[in-house]
Amino acid sequence: MAYNDDAVLAKLSSLSETQDSIVSVAQWIMFYRRHADRTVQLWLQKLKDSSSHKRLNLVYLANEVAQQSKARRKEEFLVSFSPAVAEAVAVAYKGAPHDVQQRIRRVVDVWRERGVFEGPIQQAVEARIHDLDKARGTTKAGLGGGSIFGSASSVPAELASLVTPQQNVSKVVLTTKPVVKSANTDYDSLMAPGSTVPSAPVYAARLSGLLKTIAQAEGAVEQCVKARRVLVNELQKLLDTNRNALIEDENELENVMQKKMKAEDKKTEVERAIMAGLPNDEPYPTGNGQDDQPAADMDRPEVEALTPPSNDEGEFEPEPNPVPEWSPEFPPENTFPAHPAPATQTLQDISSPYKSVATTSNGSKKRRLDDTSDFPDLGGDDIDADVAEMLRKDSGSN
Repeated sequence: MAYNDDAVLAKLSSLSETQDSIVSVAQWIMFYRRHADRTVQLWLQKLKDSSSHKRLNLVYLANEVAQQSKARRKEEFLVSFSPAVAEAVAVAYKGAPHDVQQRIRRVVDVWRERGVFEGPIQQAVEARIHDLDKARGTTKAGLGGGSIFGSASSVPAELASLVTPQQNVSKVVLTTKPVVKSANTDYDSLMAPGSTVPSAPVYAARLSGLLKTIAQAEGAVEQCVKARRVLVNELQKLLDTNRNALIEDENELENVMQKKMKAEDKKTEVERAIMAGLPNDEPYPTGNGQDDQPAADMDRPEVEALTPPSNDEGEFEPEPNPVPEWSPEFPPENTFPAHPAPATQTLQDISSPYKSVATTSNGSKKRRLDDTSDFPDLGGDDIDADVAEMLRKDSGSN
């Protein structure tokens, strides 16, 4: 069957949900890959005019063609599907039964896992489905119990400002690439070295068409640049915020490390004190409380002075004229009578003529007399009768 619009529409109409039907139609379409752009346009139109289950079959067909093209490294259909796949998936997903939506989600999940389409294209497809779920007030879950794209609540609050700019960039990229590709192709056909130059009127007409194509590409690229600048500005804000937060975190880390070092040093000090025999029931002096205040000096015990006391009190007065130790007129102070005192005479009687004798610190004796005379009154000069009798007996015995 030759390739034409009717043949393509006939193949799409005969498509069923079976694997054989999908593979057969996909092989026929891929055989005419040079008509990829036209085939995709007819496919999108057919999808819009079909019912929900028929739309699912057309999504399966696009999945087969895209994956086979990826595996065989034939980029024609991937390039053609890229600007249309997001719209097509949104049309098939919107208003479809729950089971159909789950299957479409599974197809999109496979595209993401295997990297069938480029990142911006994949993000645009997922964003369209998310927008539809958000408009309905629910977020559908994919196979396995979770959303394959992640719900809005899974996006951190710090990244919420990036969602809309990124979606805008993805949408603009979808429309920019085909226009730029067409402009480059027309330019190469007319301006590349070795290209055939037609007659002047035809050449002028073609150049006018080329200028229009380039102008369209210029406008599309300008929109893409604006969208990316907005995204970059948001990214810059996020970067500045995180850079400042990084500085604060680094300072906090340094503070924590210093505290860690102090704690380790204190731990080592305490362990050494334990090894040195610190009692277990006594608190360890930490150097932070009132216990570390210097204790009040205790009263010093009174110590007896080593130097003798001064004579300022006037207890002792030195003799103005000290008596010599020996002279004929003055016998020594320690001379006593040779005969013993009577038994009835007591020590008090003997020492009655004398007063108390004070002793200085160096042990020398100083005697104070009752009167001003040098010697006490010893009575009359006559010899005692008893002494005279004793002398007489001694002389008689001799």
